[in-house]
Amino acid sequence: MFASRHQASSRIFEHNLRYIPGGVMSLNRKVDPAISFARAVGSHMWDAEENRYIDLHAAFGPYLLGHNHPAVNEAVIKTMQQGMSLYGSGTTEQEGELAELICSNIPWVESVQILNTGSEATAQAIRLARAYSERDHIIVMQGGYNGWHNDVAWNLMSSLRELGPRRSPGEYPKVPMSAGMPDAHRDLIHAVNFNDLDSIRFVCEQYPIAAVILEPVLQNIGIVPPQPGYLEGLRKLADEFNFVLIFDEVKTGFRHAFGGYAERSGVIPDLVVYGKAIANGFPIAALGGKRHIMDLFADPDLNRRVLLAGTYNGHPVPVAAAIETMKLLLANDGELYRGLEKKGAVIESALNSVESEGGEPMVVSRIGSAFCCYFMDHVPVDWHDILEHHDFKRDVALRLDLIEKGVYAFPLAVKQMSISTAHTDVDVQEVIDAMVNLLRSTQKTRDLAPTA
Repeated sequence: MFASRHQASSRIFEHNLRYIPGGVMSLNRKVDPAISFARAVGSHMWDAEENRYIDLHAAFGPYLLGHNHPAVNEAVIKTMQQGMSLYGSGTTEQEGELAELICSNIPWVESVQILNTGSEATAQAIRLARAYSERDHIIVMQGGYNGWHNDVAWNLMSSLRELGPRRSPGEYPKVPMSAGMPDAHRDLIHAVNFNDLDSIRFVCEQYPIAAVILEPVLQNIGIVPPQPGYLEGLRKLADEFNFVLIFDEVKTGFRHAFGGYAERSGVIPDLVVYGKAIANGFPIAALGGKRHIMDLFADPDLNRRVLLAGTYNGHPVPVAAAIETMKLLLANDGELYRGLEKKGAVIESALNSVESEGGEPMVVSRIGSAFCCYFMDHVPVDWHDILEHHDFKRDVALRLDLIEKGVYAFPLAVKQMSISTAHTDVDVQEVIDAMVNLLRSTQKTRDLAPTA
């Protein structure tokens, strides 16, 4: 059916397979149906056949203001017209303006460095934490995603077969996300369940822990929120065991509040990483935190100094996009966030009121503008909980049916759905109508996945 309805997309994909491994420049974007999108404006995307979709994917989260926001684009165009360039020497007024916007509005970011991707930023955060603590071991969350590099590319969506029974207190078997990862890294990484303080203490009592890195909300497996007291408990454990607490707010930062989830929770990390919504789709990331840790990047003692280098760090185009995005988010005391909360609440209320014909359970987990439907009777507390209770096949079936109805949700189970300030009330109602009708008619197809 896909080939007949999406002939242009099929031709593009077949062409690209000849030159690109897997046919896609980032293999996490390779999904079925392999729709090739041609353009996007606001809350809508159009594929190569000119079919229009309401976008609930937001390119994995960056588009808080919608695609091609005119003010952000204008700032970028102005930067180019003024002849700003990548000089490769010294600093610029613009990168100072961006740094000041971040530090003056996020109190726990006392200084900041600008990078290009979230993975770069988490790699630098871990290196910084190791230098500061003079330790090597890292704790990561089972089901969390903190980038593609060797220090954190473990235990994202591992199967029950790989993980075995729930372990608490304790750590899980290390499951690499990639080939080519040295076995030597395995001994320095410890994967525990999210929302499990006992397991953090268990590992800290056995190993010299440099850092705990986590998404304060697990958003690469939907919307798994921290339980009451969890983040506060992490802060206390960090102070007790003297490890660096790193919040990976690549997905939560700027989307849930200007200061990310740390602002909403009131829990202050030692280091924090931002990306995605920081510049509404332009490639940029930021690493910030306590000055006495960040200053190791410029420590006069060469034996303590942490290397930070990047030709494209602070490139004027994404910097201009980030400055304009932040100004829009700060305007009128954060009015945009209040509007997003209202729209998100409308969607949550409508979906949580649905009863399927078969009476199968479904619950919506939402924070602000991001939400996820779980086909289980409670909001999950960790990845193990999802593996044991979520109906993966029903999840994917819903997403595929939504795409057929012109609402694009990424067709992979437990991926968050996101709205932007560009989504109108009409868009929101179309999304609700499509999802409500499909949720009522879907039947139980439970299959625990992944299986390998």
